Amino acid sequence: MSKHPTTKYLRYTLLLLGLFGLLLTACSPSQQTVSFMVSGDPAERQAYLDLVAAFEEAHPDISIEVTHIPSGSEYRDRLSTEFAAGSPPDVTLMNYRRYGAFAANGLLEPLGPYLADSELIQPEDFFPVTIDAFTWQDVITCIPQNISSLVVYYNQDMFDAADVAYPDDDWTWDDFVKTAVALTQDFDNDGTIDQYGLGVDPSLYRLAPFVWQNGGVIVNSEEFPTRLTLTRPPSQAALQWFVDLRQVHGVVPTRIEEASQDSESRFVGGTTAMFLDSRRGTPTYREIEAFVWDVAPLPHQAEVASVLHSDAYCLSSTTENKDAAWTFIEFANSFEGQTIIAGSGRTVPSLIAVAESDAFLDPGKLPARSRVWLDTADTLRLVPIISTWEEIEGTANEEIERAFYGDITVEEAAQLIDTRTEEYFRLGISR
Repeated sequence: MSKHPTTKYLRYTLLLLGLFGLLLTACSPSQQTVSFMVSGDPAERQAYLDLVAAFEEAHPDISIEVTHIPSGSEYRDRLSTEFAAGSPPDVTLMNYRRYGAFAANGLLEPLGPYLADSELIQPEDFFPVTIDAFTWQDVITCIPQNISSLVVYYNQDMFDAADVAYPDDDWTWDDFVKTAVALTQDFDNDGTIDQYGLGVDPSLYRLAPFVWQNGGVIVNSEEFPTRLTLTRPPSQAALQWFVDLRQVHGVVPTRIEEASQDSESRFVGGTTAMFLDSRRGTPTYREIEAFVWDVAPLPHQAEVASVLHSDAYCLSSTTENKDAAWTFIEFANSFEGQTIIAGSGRTVPSLIAVAESDAFLDPGKLPARSRVWLDTADTLRLVPIISTWEEIEGTANEEIERAFYGDITVEEAAQLIDTRTEEYFRLGISR
């Protein structure tokens, strides 16, 4: 007989408990893991973590593995690299200008069939332009998270100090230029501008709405584009007006000044009165304590138009747990999910019900006129959705920038944009 019966029975009991635990593990469903990669500032990162926490509480059988890349450009590089390597994240956020390169190569799982069967969300719940933006070859490919437009952020204190009226909803190009000129100041008369009236990125994406407003087009066909059309008179005239902001009116910084401190930093620092941006900048601007700011719609010319800014949740075609990944995407785009993300201030929700709620319109936070984004939603237009658009846009930006800072004429820039991007159109696949 053992000298230590208690120890013997204890070991026996522990053995049985261990076996019982193994049986329970074998009989219970295993937790599924979905990888999710995002980018953005700290406020945006926290919003996604809050979204994931809420989702995992509602779906304890699914774990979301979050990878956060602060830099947008680094995020895009990572996406390209990991998709090329065959090991992409299950769920990613992509801008409508860029998802075509992935969709054209079969790298994204179309989400239209999942959406059709959803009991949480349906296509008609979203702003139509966002669904259109992410429809590839007649199938909804990604689910839009946000809708934004280019707006004018403006420093109210600077307007007040210069006795300049705040932007009107119906202001024109002439009003815009006069305002920017009045707000461009050399306070000590030393020949150096101390305060600029405007900050804007000299790019095709910023130029596009002004081309449309002038009755022009940026491509020869919206469905099957084969070339950019900035050489056409209305389009080239809009490019000239855009370039004149620097070359004639001097209301934006020079290239050297912009390199030393970009216009967004100047706006935040209180040395630029107006800045063109989407909703993206709101979380950063909410940290401003030195002055009060608000937003206004773009000025207009012959027509009223702005350009869509929209990102969507996309599902990799190589994802093993597709149903689990869809469950997360569906939750993220439900009323609850989009409400959580709206709290960051970063997005204009694509879900109409959330966009119309206090989660977005929150009157207690700047900007006071968040409704500007909703009121201008029906004026939004899309840039072409083509697999090589990123290369087309990047090439065009180089020549627009050269004209903007006076290296070449507008006529030369328009012609170079046409010829230099022609090959990318030939290589591209349209939706």
